[in-house]
Amino acid sequence: MSKCRLTPSEIRFLQEALSADYKTGNLRLREGEYQYDLAKAIVSFQLELYFPDVKDIIKRLYGEEKTNDVQFIRKIQTILKKMEKSNIVRILPKKKPWELQRYALSSFKFQDIDKNLVIFATDQQIKQMQNLLHSTLSQQEKPTAKLNNIKTKICILVFIIVASYTAIFWDLTQPTINPIIFVAVFSVAVACSLMLGKTLSQQ
Repeated sequence: MSKCRLTPSEIRFLQEALSADYKTGNLRLREGEYQYDLAKAIVSFQLELYFPDVKDIIKRLYGEEKTNDVQFIRKIQTILKKMEKSNIVRILPKKKPWELQRYALSSFKFQDIDKNLVIFATDQQIKQMQNLLHSTLSQQEKPTAKLNNIKTKICILVFIIVASYTAIFWDLTQPTINPIIFVAVFSVAVACSLMLGKTLSQQ
């Protein structure tokens, strides 16, 4: 799950949750109750750098069969909506309109309505998540840097080719053609054209 490419907004949500202190929740977070179990399940996904939808959460907590129970899904969605209004859960924007909404915890530490302090992830788990996030971001940056280098190379080659053919055209319009300039510039243009073709074919 952590291998999925993270969007900028998802990275921001993860970093905010990691750095957040105790947040005040306007409902009870008591072990054994739905809202506690749902929060705990969301955290288990979030620690893997994944944002679950309602079916992911239900499957992890209650099994595959419950993901086909429409009434149960609606019940869980209602609870998650209340948790969002209580500043515990965040609803992420959909990547595609037909997808289910995905969820994230706004923090791993809360003070619930009964003033109880609730911690959903240990220091060790948070540390592991930080390392995983750092590793994932590093892997995501490599292809981007490589793509930028290729784009720069293509721009330089196109510029040299255009400049070369401009120089050839200028040489051909002169009363006396300079064969040395013509051959040298034409050779550069051909070499750069071949390099450009090779670069583009690798994409």
